[in-house]
Amino acid sequence: MKRFIFAILLPVFLPALCTVYSCSSEDDPYEQSISGSTSGSQQTDNNAVDDETTNDNNPVMENRIEIRIGHASFTCLLENNDVARAFADMLPLRMNMSELNGNEKYSSLGRDLPTSAVRPGTINAGDLMLWGSSTLVLFYETFSSSYSYTRLGRITDTEGLAEAVGNGNVTVYFDKPIDTGMEEIVYEKNN
Repeated sequence: MKRFIFAILLPVFLPALCTVYSCSSEDDPYEQSISGSTSGSQQTDNNAVDDETTNDNNPVMENRIEIRIGHASFTCLLENNDVARAFADMLPLRMNMSELNGNEKYSSLGRDLPTSAVRPGTINAGDLMLWGSSTLVLFYETFSSSYSYTRLGRITDTEGLAEAVGNGNVTVYFDKPIDTGMEEIVYEKNN
């Protein structure tokens, strides 16, 4: 009799049990973005730090981070927002980043950051963004997108970025620049 009841109840409870385990909160949120819909309105991000100096002409070293990929090193200029400051407070970070769509690398930060997501329309090579509240995304190709992201910063010179990240998964180091205590000297060519 017990076998008969078990045989009848198994087909009823097995699909429900599978559904519970497939909707686990441990699923990668960025994987869900591929088939998920996006919401939000088209906005522009006016918080970008376009000039590398403050109003009093002092260097903005605290807004810069270093991104190292293999033997290549890139300077990233962070946005002037709470999200970028929260990210900078997490540094240094070593991230094992996964390949996605032939234009970006992504990895979970392991914690939520504040967000102010916008739909940028065009994403540029060198953009460092947050998808959702905890997925770090480094873009190495320029393309159009309807997805919403929170802008963290941008790499100032992307030459060699695509080659550095390669085609597969990659380890990326994010760190604050080393302050040598020496003032940077810039030589300008006079015409």
